[in-house]
Amino acid sequence: MFTTKHKGDAAEQRALTHLEEAGLRLVERNYRVARGPRARAGEVDLIMRERDGTLVFVEVRERASADHGGAAASITAAKRRSIILAARHYLLRLGSPPPCRFDVVAIDAGRLRWLKAAFDAS
Repeated sequence: MFTTKHKGDAAEQRALTHLEEAGLRLVERNYRVARGPRARAGEVDLIMRERDGTLVFVEVRERASADHGGAAASITAAKRRSIILAARHYLLRLGSPPPCRFDVVAIDAGRLRWLKAAFDAS
């Protein structure tokens, strides 16, 4: 029996494989920013780098069906804020931040879609 975590890990691995096959390189996986000892303030599933140096923050979502808008529609404004917060925190570690974007890999009923520049930091 697969737990939700197992399913999420499998979806992330599938997304990672797809992105690597497209030429992106993994920089970091499951980057988390803590708000306190028990609360997370933000998380980025995958941080990838394009061949041109662009840093890509990727949210991976999987849904059993495309009902109710599917996986991509499940990324709420609060979730986007959480991803952006983690991305900003990550960028503070870099001396000179490269160009960046926020992508989504949505998997609906087994069908994978890569949505480049799915949202922005504003």
